[in-house]
Amino acid sequence: MVISRALNSFKQKTPITVRSIYNAASRNMHSKVIIVGSGPAGHTAAIYAARANLEPVLFEGMLAGGVAPGGQLTTTTEVENFPGFPEGVTGTELTDKFREQSARFGTKIETETITKVDLSSRPFKLWREDAEDAEPDTCDALIVATGATAKRLHIKGEDEYWQRGMSACAVCDGAAPLFRNKPLVVIGGGDSACEEATFLTKYASHVYIAVRRDAFRASNIMGKRAANHPKITVLWNTHVTEAKGNGKVLTHVELTDAKTGAKRDLEVSGLFYAIGHTPNTAFLGGQLDTDETGYLVVQPGTSKTKIRGVFAAGDVQDKHYRQAITAAGSGCMAALDAEKYLEELEAEAQESASKL
Repeated sequence: MVISRALNSFKQKTPITVRSIYNAASRNMHSKVIIVGSGPAGHTAAIYAARANLEPVLFEGMLAGGVAPGGQLTTTTEVENFPGFPEGVTGTELTDKFREQSARFGTKIETETITKVDLSSRPFKLWREDAEDAEPDTCDALIVATGATAKRLHIKGEDEYWQRGMSACAVCDGAAPLFRNKPLVVIGGGDSACEEATFLTKYASHVYIAVRRDAFRASNIMGKRAANHPKITVLWNTHVTEAKGNGKVLTHVELTDAKTGAKRDLEVSGLFYAIGHTPNTAFLGGQLDTDETGYLVVQPGTSKTKIRGVFAAGDVQDKHYRQAITAAGSGCMAALDAEKYLEELEAEAQESASKL
């Protein structure tokens, strides 16, 4: 439902460029800057690059990672912590505005997914989905802003109640009226689960943490802080196996005891996944360095990866903050870094020419 609404929205608001896969041989192009990704990082990079006359091309993907163009924001209902929207804005409305602003300044938006790249030499080569055997698109600078997809369990009832009481971002959604002064449950046993449960106590009447084992995976200090909080109850050896509701919003979850298999219902108005994220980097084929959890590694204080001319922005390189506003900021950094890099390339070319 959420993906369908997001797709309809972006199709109606801004003209898109979609070419037949049968015309793959004639559609490849060279660009100064290509941006892969369409969330706040990608579009901020596009806006800055376009205003710098770099004529960026942005590949927003077609359900890349199972998410509509616009990224994780399209799965969020109300966004209340993005500056400039005192009354709040839906995630889809916000990403529509990002897209419109990118297009306004001349960004060429391609609604296709990049599935393969070759970063071994310049210009960099990129192949579109279903056209991996065709001629690639090429670019002088590449900005990777593909984000990270929240892990979900896809329990029974999840499709019906996703974003109607179910979320994968407590910081994004926890303050919504739907969850205020209501019992909530967090699924997970690591630091993120403990941190998000503690955060939710600011708004919830009570918070449960469903842990599938008999101990946290979290650090000792984070686990103790959560377990000792007066508004948190830890449900050890517990699986959440079904989301239940009244047809409109979530009202209960089914709990299954990991040891006995016994089932019972728990009254909650919200379920939050805190079981990690998967950075969307598979298309890079291991050509860029990642940390132990798969996030791209950049030089501290920059968006630069280990390959000169390739930059990373947004959640694909940020496992700590994972917010729309921080992603937008890193998108700005990537565009500025790319602009400086292209100026350096031009200077180097001029210097080489002068020596001939």
